[in-house]
Amino acid sequence: MAITGVQGRGLLTALLRDVSRSFYLTLRILPQSVRRPISLAYLLARATDTIADAASAPVTLRLAALSALRSRIAGKTQGSVDLQLLLLSSVDFSPAERALLTRLDEALGSLVELNPFELYHLRRVIETIAAGQELDLQRFELTNSPSLCSLSTAEELDDYTYRVAGCVGEFWTHLCRKSIFPSARLNDDQLLADGIRFGKGLQLVNILRDLPKDLAVGRCYLPSDELAAVDLLPTDLLDPNKESQFRPVYNRWLAVANEHLALGWRYTLTLPPTNTRLRLACAWPVLIGAQTTARLATTPVLIASRRVKISRSEVRTLIWGSLWRLPFPKLWAGFFDVTRARSEGMRMQVGRTPIAR
Repeated sequence: MAITGVQGRGLLTALLRDVSRSFYLTLRILPQSVRRPISLAYLLARATDTIADAASAPVTLRLAALSALRSRIAGKTQGSVDLQLLLLSSVDFSPAERALLTRLDEALGSLVELNPFELYHLRRVIETIAAGQELDLQRFELTNSPSLCSLSTAEELDDYTYRVAGCVGEFWTHLCRKSIFPSARLNDDQLLADGIRFGKGLQLVNILRDLPKDLAVGRCYLPSDELAAVDLLPTDLLDPNKESQFRPVYNRWLAVANEHLALGWRYTLTLPPTNTRLRLACAWPVLIGAQTTARLATTPVLIASRRVKISRSEVRTLIWGSLWRLPFPKLWAGFFDVTRARSEGMRMQVGRTPIAR
Protein backbone atom coordinates (compact mmCIF):
# COMPACT_ATOMS: atom_id res chain seq x y z
CA MET A 1 0.00 0.00 0.00
CA ALA A 2 1.53 3.30 -1.05
CA ILE A 3 2.21 5.99 1.49
CA THR A 4 0.41 8.49 -0.72
CA GLY A 5 -2.72 6.35 -0.45
CA VAL A 6 -2.32 6.16 3.31
CA GLN A 7 -1.92 9.91 3.50
CA GLY A 8 -5.14 10.29 1.51
CA ARG A 9 -6.97 8.61 4.39
CA GLY A 10 -5.24 10.74 6.96
CA LEU A 11 -2.83 8.26 8.56
CA LEU A 12 0.22 10.49 8.08
CA THR A 13 -1.76 13.69 8.48
CA ALA A 14 -4.78 13.79 10.78
CA LEU A 15 -4.00 10.67 12.82
CA LEU A 16 -0.33 11.57 13.03
CA ARG A 17 -1.31 14.99 14.36
CA ASP A 18 -3.65 13.45 16.94
CA VAL A 19 -1.04 11.08 18.38
CA SER A 20 2.10 13.21 18.07
CA ARG A 21 0.94 16.28 20.00
CA SER A 22 3.38 19.20 19.67
CA PHE A 23 5.94 17.15 17.70
CA TYR A 24 3.56 17.26 14.75
CA LEU A 25 4.78 20.82 14.10
CA THR A 26 8.29 19.49 13.63
CA LEU A 27 7.18 16.64 11.38
CA ARG A 28 5.11 18.88 9.15
CA ILE A 29 7.86 21.40 8.47
CA LEU A 30 10.42 18.74 7.52
CA PRO A 31 11.53 18.73 3.86
CA GLN A 32 9.42 16.42 1.75
CA SER A 33 12.32 14.08 1.00
CA VAL A 34 12.47 12.90 4.63
CA ARG A 35 9.03 13.80 5.98
CA ARG A 36 7.33 10.55 4.98
CA PRO A 37 9.89 8.02 6.26
CA ILE A 38 10.44 9.96 9.49
CA SER A 39 6.69 10.39 10.03
CA LEU A 40 6.12 6.68 9.39
CA ALA A 41 8.88 5.79 11.83
CA TYR A 42 7.34 8.10 14.43
CA LEU A 43 3.91 6.53 13.91
CA LEU A 44 5.30 3.01 14.41
CA ALA A 45 7.29 4.09 17.47
CA ARG A 46 4.15 5.69 18.85
CA ALA A 47 2.34 2.38 18.34
CA THR A 48 4.97 0.45 20.32
CA ASP A 49 4.85 3.09 23.04
CA THR A 50 1.05 2.88 23.18
CA ILE A 51 1.24 -0.91 23.57
CA ALA A 52 3.89 -0.70 26.28
CA ASP A 53 1.90 1.92 28.25
CA ALA A 54 -1.42 0.01 28.25
CA ALA A 55 -1.18 -0.50 32.00
CA SER A 56 -4.60 -2.14 32.43
CA ALA A 57 -3.60 -5.00 30.12
CA PRO A 58 -1.47 -7.85 31.52
CA VAL A 59 2.23 -7.19 31.07
CA THR A 60 2.71 -10.59 29.39
CA LEU A 61 0.12 -9.62 26.78
CA ARG A 62 1.88 -6.30 26.13
CA LEU A 63 5.25 -8.00 25.80
CA ALA A 64 3.80 -10.52 23.34
CA ALA A 65 2.24 -7.71 21.27
CA LEU A 66 5.51 -5.77 21.24
CA SER A 67 7.43 -8.86 20.18
CA ALA A 68 4.98 -9.57 17.35
CA LEU A 69 5.14 -5.98 16.12
CA ARG A 70 8.94 -5.93 16.30
CA SER A 71 9.12 -9.11 14.20
CA ARG A 72 6.71 -7.72 11.62
CA ILE A 73 8.60 -4.42 11.26
CA ALA A 74 11.92 -6.28 11.04
CA GLY A 75 10.57 -8.35 8.15
CA LYS A 76 10.79 -11.62 10.06
CA THR A 77 7.05 -12.19 9.71
CA GLN A 78 4.40 -11.08 7.24
CA GLY A 79 0.74 -10.16 7.36
CA SER A 80 -1.31 -8.56 10.10
CA VAL A 81 -0.31 -8.11 13.72
CA ASP A 82 -3.28 -9.26 15.79
CA LEU A 83 -3.92 -6.73 18.56
CA GLN A 84 -7.58 -7.54 19.17
CA LEU A 85 -6.98 -9.14 22.57
CA LEU A 86 -4.92 -6.14 23.67
CA LEU A 87 -7.58 -3.71 22.44
CA LEU A 88 -10.22 -5.63 24.38
CA SER A 89 -8.09 -5.94 27.52
CA SER A 90 -7.08 -2.31 27.97
CA VAL A 91 -9.10 0.76 28.88
CA ASP A 92 -6.07 3.05 28.71
CA PHE A 93 -6.17 4.01 25.05
CA SER A 94 -7.28 7.44 23.95
CA PRO A 95 -9.51 7.53 20.83
CA ALA A 96 -6.46 8.51 18.73
CA GLU A 97 -4.34 5.70 20.18
CA ARG A 98 -7.09 3.16 19.60
CA ALA A 99 -7.42 4.39 16.00
CA LEU A 100 -3.65 4.06 15.56
CA LEU A 101 -3.62 0.44 16.72
CA THR A 102 -6.72 -0.37 14.70
CA ARG A 103 -5.09 1.01 11.54
CA LEU A 104 -1.63 -0.36 12.23
CA ASP A 105 -1.73 -2.69 9.21
CA GLU A 106 -1.93 0.36 6.95
CA ALA A 107 1.28 1.74 8.39
CA LEU A 108 2.97 -1.66 8.18
CA GLY A 109 1.86 -1.98 4.57
CA SER A 110 3.65 1.29 3.80
CA LEU A 111 7.05 -0.16 4.68
CA VAL A 112 7.33 -1.63 1.18
CA GLU A 113 7.32 1.90 -0.25
CA LEU A 114 10.55 2.88 1.51
CA ASN A 115 13.85 2.65 -0.30
CA PRO A 116 16.40 0.16 1.09
CA PHE A 117 18.36 2.84 2.99
CA GLU A 118 15.25 4.24 4.65
CA LEU A 119 13.90 0.78 5.46
CA TYR A 120 17.19 -0.36 7.01
CA HIS A 121 17.42 2.64 9.33
CA LEU A 122 13.70 2.61 10.19
CA ARG A 123 13.92 -1.05 11.17
CA ARG A 124 17.03 -0.37 13.21
CA VAL A 125 15.55 2.54 15.18
CA ILE A 126 12.24 0.79 15.88
CA GLU A 127 14.08 -2.33 17.02
CA THR A 128 16.13 -0.23 19.45
CA ILE A 129 13.11 1.66 20.76
CA ALA A 130 10.93 -1.42 21.18
CA ALA A 131 13.75 -3.33 22.89
CA GLY A 132 14.08 -0.43 25.34
CA GLN A 133 10.34 -0.50 26.01
CA GLU A 134 10.42 -4.24 26.61
CA LEU A 135 13.33 -3.81 29.00
CA ASP A 136 11.32 -1.13 30.78
CA LEU A 137 8.37 -3.50 31.26
CA GLN A 138 10.62 -6.29 32.46
CA ARG A 139 12.43 -3.98 34.86
CA PHE A 140 9.38 -2.32 36.40
CA GLU A 141 6.51 -4.77 35.98
CA LEU A 142 8.08 -8.25 35.94
CA THR A 143 9.98 -7.82 39.16
CA ASN A 144 9.66 -9.01 42.72
CA SER A 145 10.98 -5.70 44.03
CA PRO A 146 8.87 -3.36 46.19
CA SER A 147 5.95 -1.55 44.58
CA LEU A 148 8.07 1.46 43.58
CA CYS A 149 11.14 0.49 41.57
CA SER A 150 14.02 2.65 40.47
CA LEU A 151 16.87 2.51 38.01
CA SER A 152 20.09 1.76 39.85
CA THR A 153 22.76 3.94 38.29
CA ALA A 154 23.40 6.86 35.97
CA GLU A 155 24.61 4.38 33.38
CA GLU A 156 21.21 2.68 33.34
CA LEU A 157 19.47 6.01 32.86
CA ASP A 158 21.83 7.02 30.07
CA ASP A 159 21.27 3.66 28.36
CA TYR A 160 17.50 4.08 28.65
CA THR A 161 17.53 7.60 27.16
CA TYR A 162 19.60 6.28 24.24
CA ARG A 163 17.30 3.33 23.59
CA VAL A 164 14.08 5.33 23.47
CA ALA A 165 15.29 8.70 22.11
CA GLY A 166 19.02 8.99 21.44
CA CYS A 167 18.68 6.40 18.70
CA VAL A 168 16.04 8.65 17.10
CA GLY A 169 18.63 11.41 16.74
CA GLU A 170 20.88 8.84 15.10
CA PHE A 171 18.12 7.75 12.69
CA TRP A 172 17.17 11.35 11.91
CA THR A 173 20.80 12.24 11.14
CA HIS A 174 21.40 9.31 8.79
CA LEU A 175 18.27 10.06 6.76
CA CYS A 176 18.76 13.82 6.59
CA ARG A 177 22.46 13.55 5.76
CA LYS A 178 21.79 11.29 2.80
CA SER A 179 18.63 12.92 1.47
CA ILE A 180 19.03 16.64 2.20
CA PHE A 181 22.72 17.63 2.40
CA PRO A 182 24.78 14.68 1.09
CA SER A 183 27.66 16.82 -0.23
CA ALA A 184 28.02 19.29 2.67
CA ARG A 185 31.44 19.28 4.32
CA LEU A 186 30.71 18.46 7.93
CA ASN A 187 32.26 16.61 10.83
CA ASP A 188 30.00 13.57 10.59
CA ASP A 189 31.21 11.99 13.82
CA GLN A 190 30.34 15.13 15.76
CA LEU A 191 27.04 15.56 13.97
CA LEU A 192 26.00 12.01 14.80
CA ALA A 193 27.15 12.27 18.41
CA ASP A 194 25.31 15.57 18.84
CA GLY A 195 22.19 14.05 17.27
CA ILE A 196 22.26 11.27 19.85
CA ARG A 197 22.72 13.77 22.70
CA PHE A 198 19.88 15.83 21.21
CA GLY A 199 17.50 12.89 21.50
CA LYS A 200 18.70 11.98 24.97
CA GLY A 201 18.12 15.55 26.12
CA LEU A 202 14.52 15.62 24.96
CA GLN A 203 13.82 12.31 26.69
CA LEU A 204 15.50 13.42 29.91
CA VAL A 205 13.36 16.57 29.95
CA ASN A 206 10.29 14.32 29.69
CA ILE A 207 11.54 12.14 32.55
CA LEU A 208 12.16 15.14 34.80
CA ARG A 209 8.83 16.75 33.93
CA ASP A 210 6.84 13.52 34.38
CA LEU A 211 8.51 12.40 37.61
CA PRO A 212 5.38 12.56 39.83
CA LYS A 213 3.26 10.76 37.23
CA ASP A 214 5.84 7.98 36.91
CA LEU A 215 6.17 7.69 40.68
CA ALA A 216 2.41 7.25 40.92
CA VAL A 217 2.61 4.11 38.76
CA GLY A 218 5.63 2.68 40.59
CA ARG A 219 8.46 3.93 38.37
CA CYS A 220 11.44 6.06 39.28
CA TYR A 221 13.90 6.75 36.49
CA LEU A 222 16.37 8.66 38.65
CA PRO A 223 19.17 6.41 40.00
CA SER A 224 18.69 4.87 43.41
CA ASP A 225 22.41 5.16 44.23
CA GLU A 226 22.22 8.95 43.87
CA LEU A 227 19.07 9.05 46.00
CA ALA A 228 20.84 6.98 48.64
CA ALA A 229 23.69 9.49 48.68
CA VAL A 230 21.24 12.07 50.03
CA ASP A 231 19.58 9.54 52.38
CA LEU A 232 16.50 8.96 50.27
CA LEU A 233 14.71 5.88 49.00
CA PRO A 234 12.61 5.98 45.81
CA THR A 235 9.46 5.73 47.97
CA ASP A 236 10.48 8.93 49.77
CA LEU A 237 9.80 10.86 46.58
CA LEU A 238 6.10 10.28 47.11
CA ASP A 239 6.35 12.80 49.97
CA PRO A 240 6.41 16.43 48.71
CA ASN A 241 8.06 17.43 51.99
CA LYS A 242 11.25 15.73 50.74
CA GLU A 243 11.63 18.36 48.00
CA SER A 244 14.63 20.23 49.44
CA GLN A 245 16.45 17.00 50.33
CA PHE A 246 15.83 15.65 46.82
CA ARG A 247 16.73 18.82 44.91
CA PRO A 248 20.51 18.18 44.60
CA VAL A 249 19.82 14.93 42.71
CA TYR A 250 17.11 16.52 40.58
CA ASN A 251 19.21 19.58 39.76
CA ARG A 252 22.13 17.42 38.68
CA TRP A 253 19.93 15.73 36.08
CA LEU A 254 18.41 19.06 35.11
CA ALA A 255 21.96 20.17 34.34
CA VAL A 256 22.61 17.04 32.29
CA ALA A 257 19.44 17.71 30.31
CA ASN A 258 20.57 21.26 29.60
CA GLU A 259 23.99 20.03 28.47
CA HIS A 260 22.32 17.59 26.07
CA LEU A 261 20.06 20.36 24.76
CA ALA A 262 23.04 22.67 24.24
CA LEU A 263 24.57 20.04 21.97
CA GLY A 264 21.20 19.70 20.27
CA TRP A 265 21.43 23.41 19.51
CA ARG A 266 24.98 22.95 18.22
CA TYR A 267 23.55 20.23 15.99
CA THR A 268 20.99 22.71 14.67
CA LEU A 269 23.68 25.33 13.97
CA THR A 270 25.85 22.73 12.21
CA LEU A 271 23.18 22.06 9.60
CA PRO A 272 23.78 23.94 6.34
CA PRO A 273 22.11 27.40 6.56
CA THR A 274 20.30 26.82 3.28
CA ASN A 275 18.31 23.98 4.85
CA THR A 276 15.93 26.32 6.64
CA ARG A 277 13.04 23.88 7.08
CA LEU A 278 15.32 21.30 8.66
CA ARG A 279 16.90 23.90 10.94
CA LEU A 280 13.50 25.02 12.17
CA ALA A 281 12.36 21.41 12.65
CA CYS A 282 15.36 20.83 14.92
CA ALA A 283 15.26 24.21 16.66
CA TRP A 284 11.71 24.03 17.98
CA PRO A 285 12.07 20.90 20.18
CA VAL A 286 15.37 22.22 21.59
CA LEU A 287 13.86 25.60 22.45
CA ILE A 288 10.74 24.06 23.98
CA GLY A 289 13.02 21.77 26.01
CA ALA A 290 15.05 24.73 27.27
CA GLN A 291 11.87 26.58 28.22
CA THR A 292 10.69 23.50 30.10
CA THR A 293 13.92 23.13 32.08
CA ALA A 294 13.62 26.82 32.99
CA ARG A 295 10.23 26.14 34.52
CA LEU A 296 11.37 22.94 36.23
CA ALA A 297 14.22 24.82 37.91
CA THR A 298 11.82 26.67 40.21
CA THR A 299 8.68 24.50 40.28
CA PRO A 300 8.24 22.04 43.18
CA VAL A 301 8.66 18.78 41.29
CA LEU A 302 7.22 16.32 43.81
CA ILE A 303 3.75 17.86 43.72
CA ALA A 304 1.83 16.09 40.99
CA SER A 305 -0.74 18.86 40.65
CA ARG A 306 1.97 21.31 39.57
CA ARG A 307 3.09 19.41 36.48
CA VAL A 308 5.00 21.73 34.17
CA LYS A 309 3.57 22.25 30.72
CA ILE A 310 4.61 24.86 28.17
CA SER A 311 1.51 26.63 26.91
CA ARG A 312 0.53 26.94 23.27
CA SER A 313 1.10 30.69 23.42
CA GLU A 314 4.64 30.12 24.70
CA VAL A 315 5.27 27.63 21.90
CA ARG A 316 4.01 30.17 19.36
CA THR A 317 6.34 32.79 20.85
CA LEU A 318 9.33 30.47 20.44
CA ILE A 319 8.31 29.62 16.88
CA TRP A 320 7.92 33.24 15.84
CA GLY A 321 11.15 34.14 17.63
CA SER A 322 12.98 31.52 15.59
CA LEU A 323 11.36 32.59 12.32
CA TRP A 324 12.28 36.25 12.51
CA ARG A 325 15.81 35.49 13.72
CA LEU A 326 16.51 32.91 11.02
CA PRO A 327 17.75 35.41 8.36
CA PHE A 328 20.16 36.96 10.87
CA PRO A 329 22.94 34.45 11.67
CA LYS A 330 24.15 36.02 14.93
CA LEU A 331 20.65 36.47 16.33
CA TRP A 332 19.72 32.94 15.27
CA ALA A 333 22.87 31.44 16.81
CA GLY A 334 22.20 33.24 20.10
CA PHE A 335 18.53 32.33 20.43
CA PHE A 336 19.17 29.21 22.49
CA ASP A 337 21.28 31.23 24.94
CA VAL A 338 18.51 33.83 25.17
CA THR A 339 16.04 31.08 26.04
CA ARG A 340 18.45 29.29 28.34
CA ALA A 341 19.48 32.49 30.17
CA ARG A 342 16.22 32.34 32.01
CA SER A 343 16.95 28.75 32.97
CA GLU A 344 20.41 29.65 34.26
CA GLY A 345 19.07 32.56 36.30
CA MET A 346 16.34 30.48 37.84
CA ARG A 347 18.73 27.67 38.59
CA MET A 348 20.97 30.05 40.57
CA GLN A 349 17.94 31.04 42.63
CA VAL A 350 17.50 27.47 43.86
CA GLY A 351 21.17 27.21 44.83
CA ARG A 352 22.30 24.64 42.32
CA THR A 353 25.93 23.55 42.26
CA PRO A 354 26.98 22.71 38.66
CA ILE A 355 28.15 19.19 38.00
CA ALA A 356 31.70 18.59 36.84
CA ARG A 357 32.17 18.69 33.11
